[in-house]
Amino acid sequence: MTQTQIAKTHMAKTHIAKIVKVKTGSKFEEIGSYSRLVSVDNWIYVSNTAGRNPETKVIPEDALEQTEQVFSNIEAALEAVGSSLADVVFSRVFIQDPEDVHAVMQLIGEKFKGINPATTVTCPPLGSTVYKMELEVTAYRGAATADIQEITI
Repeated sequence: MTQTQIAKTHMAKTHIAKIVKVKTGSKFEEIGSYSRLVSVDNWIYVSNTAGRNPETKVIPEDALEQTEQVFSNIEAALEAVGSSLADVVFSRVFIQDPEDVHAVMQLIGEKFKGINPATTVTCPPLGSTVYKMELEVTAYRGAATADIQEITI
């Protein structure tokens, strides 16, 4: 066998990942050259998401209303690739004002009840003072139906 034939045989046996990039039409995605969501096979990465309504372009002033919109935006992105919040295995929560942490985390706790992803919560300045919170998640398609073992240490 020639080197070319060996390489072709190896390529045929090698799994090539399926990558899907989901866009929402946001001007921020266009300016920053990013996707709302990228899935690589069953791994799903959702970009840091703010509470802007994609249809009206309005961002609510209230932190909890923004959090509800953030979840709506993320759920729509996950659904586009055959997934849901139930598949989320990790989240990063960014809350602009430390005073909002308790209320926002209570709402996030309700949304992730029974899912229990690993989570990081921080209070950095966000891209604008208009944003009260943002959320980034990593999901694994099928995690919701996986054999899950919960251990308390």
